[in-house]
Amino acid sequence: MFRNQYDTDVTTWSPQGRLFQVEYAMEAVKQGSAAIGLRSNTHVVLACVNKANSELSSHQRKIFKVDDHIGVAIAGLTADGRVLSRYMRSECINYGYTYEAPLPVGRLVVQLADKAQVCTQRSWKRPYGVGLLVAGLDESGAHLYYNCPSGNYFEYQAFAIGSRSQAAKTYLERKFEKFTESSRDELVKDALFAIRETLQGEKLTSSVCTVAVIGVGEAFDILDQETVQALINEFEISGEDATVNESAAEQAGGDAGGAAPDQGGAAAEAAAPMDI
Repeated sequence: MFRNQYDTDVTTWSPQGRLFQVEYAMEAVKQGSAAIGLRSNTHVVLACVNKANSELSSHQRKIFKVDDHIGVAIAGLTADGRVLSRYMRSECINYGYTYEAPLPVGRLVVQLADKAQVCTQRSWKRPYGVGLLVAGLDESGAHLYYNCPSGNYFEYQAFAIGSRSQAAKTYLERKFEKFTESSRDELVKDALFAIRETLQGEKLTSSVCTVAVIGVGEAFDILDQETVQALINEFEISGEDATVNESAAEQAGGDAGGAAPDQGGAAAEAAAPMDI
């Protein structure tokens, strides 16, 4: 993307009906490290890639607990993700204090989308440069939502955001029909396989990914590194080039048209100018 006379503030429309600063915020999500979510009738699993700015630093947290029944995974500007997750915690606390019941997931997602939309309508504000995968469980069942910087939100059976997320989406599209009846362990296994697809041949270990689970009778929990590594070893998800190439070859043989290229992948190869 290149600057032009219609991107000086977020309230200026281009003749083509576009808001460029909103599109720039959505581009920041594409450049962030990948985050993945998938759900069954009883469980939701979130997973993300841990990216450190250097070998001397630790990675930024990408998965946050909002309440016992809600958690989020982010891709994009981490600072914006922290602010929004803190807002979500506050809304859950206030609702619980007032009604003595957990906040319905759908209502929280709408409030979050409304907060993001306001930033697209005020010239003295900027859009939040972060996308959120919201996992939750309420009386109506398990839910997985994606909140976009534009203020839009969508409910998914499975979804991936961030850099090189197209590879994970391709994997999820091949498998999503069985997710509804999947068990907790099967969902975690598929999440790890999807994360592996975004690594482009890099070996999958517990140090490069984070996994969180929520389900019926199970509060939102971020799994520790030892547990994740044990699951990787148990499922034999090595992440070596040979297995990745085999799965890619199988897909190429089954899909004549091939998968669409990841529009954000090329931009993610170079380091982004901010911590995402």
